[in-house]
Amino acid sequence: MDKFESIRAFTQVVEAGGFAAAARRMGLSRSAVNKLVMNLEEHLQTQLLHRTTRRVAPTDAGRAFYERCLTILTDLEEAELALSRLQEEPRGNLRINAPMSFGTLHLAPLLVDFMAQYPDLHVELSLNDRFIDPIDEGFDVTVRIAQAPAAASLIVHALAPCPVVLCAAPSYLEQRSLPNLPGDLKHHDCLHYGHLTQDNAWTLIDADGQSSQIPIQGPLCCNNGEVLRQAALAGLGIVMLPGFIVAGDLQTGQLQPVLTAYQPLKIGIYALYPVNRHLSAKVKVLTEFLRQRLSSATLLKF
Repeated sequence: MDKFESIRAFTQVVEAGGFAAAARRMGLSRSAVNKLVMNLEEHLQTQLLHRTTRRVAPTDAGRAFYERCLTILTDLEEAELALSRLQEEPRGNLRINAPMSFGTLHLAPLLVDFMAQYPDLHVELSLNDRFIDPIDEGFDVTVRIAQAPAAASLIVHALAPCPVVLCAAPSYLEQRSLPNLPGDLKHHDCLHYGHLTQDNAWTLIDADGQSSQIPIQGPLCCNNGEVLRQAALAGLGIVMLPGFIVAGDLQTGQLQPVLTAYQPLKIGIYALYPVNRHLSAKVKVLTEFLRQRLSSATLLKF
C-alpha cells in the first residue's frame, strides 16, 4: 500500500465531501480513490468515513486522523519545497474563501494580478456571506471582515483596517429629520446587516470613547452589503456599511454620511488559515500580497 497516496486520497475525500469530487481533484477514477481509502481503513483497522448515498463524512476517529494527516502532508510539502527551491515559486492548488461583496469588488481584481505573478498556482475562490469553518470546509485561506477574530485552531493575519460609515440617500434625509444623536436612530428606518450586529442594535462611539448601543428597526435585514447599498440608494433608510462598498457613492453624493461625530465599532480585513498551513509558501505569498495591496487601497480610506 502506498501510504502517502492513501492519506492524500483520504484528506481529499474529507475536504471535497465525496469520492467523485476527490477523484476529479486528484485526476484519478472514483474507484481508485475509494480503493486507496479502503486500503487505509484496513491498514488502520478503523472506519474513517461514514458513507451514504448522499454524502461522505468523517467518523470521530476519521476527523482526528484527518487533522494529523494535514500536518503530515504539510510537512511533506514543505520538505519538497525546500529541496526543489519552490519557496520562491509556489505552485499547486490554493483554496480561498471570502465575503461576496468584498470578493467581487476588490479581491477578484487583486487575484488577477496575483495569479499573473504566480502562474503555477491554481486558485479556487469561493464567495459567500456566511461564516464558514475553514478547517471543516478545507480552505487554505479565509478572508474575513469583522472585529478581530480569535480561534485556537487558526492563525489570524491582519491585512488592513476597514472603516465603517453610517449613510443614507439625500432623498431619505429630505423626508426625515437628520439624526444628531445616536438615540435618534430609534426613530429612523435602519437597514440591518445581519452578520455585523447583534439583537438588531448598532454600537456607536463618541469622541471621548464612550459607546452607545442603539436598538434599530427598519424594512430590510440582509447579510449582503451590496443588497443593503442598493436599498440605501433607493432611499429606504440609513445603512451601516464598510467604506469599500459605499466610498464611490459618498464621493458622488448619492449617499451622505450621518452622525459623523460618532464612530461604529472598528473592524478589519483578516486572513485566517489553519495552524498547519503557517509554513505553506502559497499561503505566505498570498497573505503578504494582500497585505501590501490592501494597505494602500484608496477605497479603504476616506
